Amino acid sequence: MSDTVRPARRGAGRPAGVPWPWLDRAGRISALRIALLVALAAPAAVLLWLLAAGALGADPWKQATREAGNHAAHILLISLAVTPLRWIADWPKAATLRRMVGLAALAYALLHLVLYAGHLGWNLLAVGAEIATRIYLTLGFAVLLGLCVLGWTSTDGWQTRLGRGWKRLHRWVYLLAAAAVLHAFLQSKARADGAVVMAGCWLWLMLWRLLPGPWRARPLALLALALVAALATALVEYAWYGAATNLPAARILAANLDLAAGLRPAQGILLAGVAAALLPLLRRLTPAGA
Repeated sequence: MSDTVRPARRGAGRPAGVPWPWLDRAGRISALRIALLVALAAPAAVLLWLLAAGALGADPWKQATREAGNHAAHILLISLAVTPLRWIADWPKAATLRRMVGLAALAYALLHLVLYAGHLGWNLLAVGAEIATRIYLTLGFAVLLGLCVLGWTSTDGWQTRLGRGWKRLHRWVYLLAAAAVLHAFLQSKARADGAVVMAGCWLWLMLWRLLPGPWRARPLALLALALVAALATALVEYAWYGAATNLPAARILAANLDLAAGLRPAQGILLAGVAAALLPLLRRLTPAGA
């Protein structure tokens, strides 16, 4: 949510200072922004259609709530991936999309709460009681409040008002993303693969930010980062299963070395990290303007 988008020109079809998501900084209709808007809105449209059609199983509101929460966490992590994409792909325009992605994460988090209220029969007192007494819900609600603050202050006007404090405030998104991942772990029971993948993504994104500037798009540095992030993901998985479940954590850890066990979260993080490391090489091999 921390990119800066200037208001479009007056006369572009909307009041000054209201940045319609399909317009670029000059107030022109942007095919890229329209495509991104459709991609961000499509999961919500499909989810609500499935809910209305009764196609989400025996407990549709609960399933819809879970799916909306997963989308919120995934999109929040994608918003953190915009800056690495800008560096690795040498694509400065990516930075102009960050606020849209961050606001989409907020929208899905709000949808997550609304669907949870529907799951409880729209009993707002029960919703409040559950949030106050269940630690994972308290944590999730705190993340939602934090995203609301970042979303409200994401405009150019607030950036001007807060000055240097604006960046400090919006760096809280890293902690909010970590809390969202923990929220996913606490909701999971015996099967936490999705939460482990999110943890691995968060680790890669944070470790990338610790790299010195000149290394952030170097293939060898990115390969090393992929290995470190994959190892850290495996250790997080081991720690979770060892501390929070009765499952054999050591056997789950060893499965990362067994190709017959299927794709494990740490292996997926490694593959994604290797793909990121190859991107600068592919960019160099692609003729300019191709």
